[in-house]
Amino acid sequence: MTVREHLEEIERRVLEPGACLAAGSQGRLRPEPESDARTCFMRDRDRIIHSKAFRRLKHKTQVFLSPEGDHYRTRLTHTLEVSQISRTIARGLGLNEDLTEAIALGHDLGHTAFGHAGERALDEAFPAGFRHNQQSLRVVDRLENGGAGLNLTFEVRDGILCHSGSQRAQTKEGRIVHFADRIAYINHDIDDAIRAGILHQSDLPRGVTRLLGETHSRRINTLVEAMLRYGRQTGEVGLEEETEAAMLELRDFMFRRVYLNPVAKGEEYKGQGILQQLYYYFVEHADDLPPDYMQIAMAESAERAACDYVAGMTDRFAVDTFTHLFIPRGWNKV
Repeated sequence: MTVREHLEEIERRVLEPGACLAAGSQGRLRPEPESDARTCFMRDRDRIIHSKAFRRLKHKTQVFLSPEGDHYRTRLTHTLEVSQISRTIARGLGLNEDLTEAIALGHDLGHTAFGHAGERALDEAFPAGFRHNQQSLRVVDRLENGGAGLNLTFEVRDGILCHSGSQRAQTKEGRIVHFADRIAYINHDIDDAIRAGILHQSDLPRGVTRLLGETHSRRINTLVEAMLRYGRQTGEVGLEEETEAAMLELRDFMFRRVYLNPVAKGEEYKGQGILQQLYYYFVEHADDLPPDYMQIAMAESAERAACDYVAGMTDRFAVDTFTHLFIPRGWNKV
């Protein structure tokens, strides 16, 4: 028996009914030999961590654009927090922790620079529209590994696609990430907004804080415990109606006070303008794209290639590229 087979046997014996077993995966886009040392979901997790798109997340905005301070979240730290919350819930419910972790680590690989402002910019510019969850799937299917993609399992790909929006993941593990993403970003964005002076603790809705908790850690703990309680009672992934309503009320509050706040988001229009101008430039000058993206332009369209290239940029690379292309440089005598 290989190590992988031993791990798969442990899953069969330990995980709860309804868990997605690695041995029962629906497979990959392209069949390939199994590893002797890791299950298929463990391999997916490792492929995501070692991808270039994952490394770029550390230089992509979460909420605050180019904040002056070392403790504001980036897209990478958000991803790690979602992973931690997801794993805690999966373990507590007896579900597949490796699958949950892989989905969580890959869920935002397709996010743009400048946070959701960048997503809106490309959605307006790209004729087919732009959604970061769909782009995350495209990253792992098409863009990584020199155009070969990461060839992930069906279950991880489904969870990445369905972590946002109205689509429901086919696995319980994927549905955990959907909730964990909200739990993470609502609460850490509050923490960052208080750090930035945009919010004060006393601004938070009193009814919500009485139910969920006064502090960042207490609110996360309350929501995680609520998901565990709901899962044990019903066998499903979700929250009791009162608790979910409180979480959504807090989310609505954040949209009013932070996500749409002209003080907090006053620079976003500049980031949107940068990404849109870069997109239109590379549509018209596809020959200036890197070789991998030129191939996409020839195989699909210049619009698709420009969108893929610009969506993958970090905040600082987008600014540097924009500066190089559009900002005049001083003349130097040779």
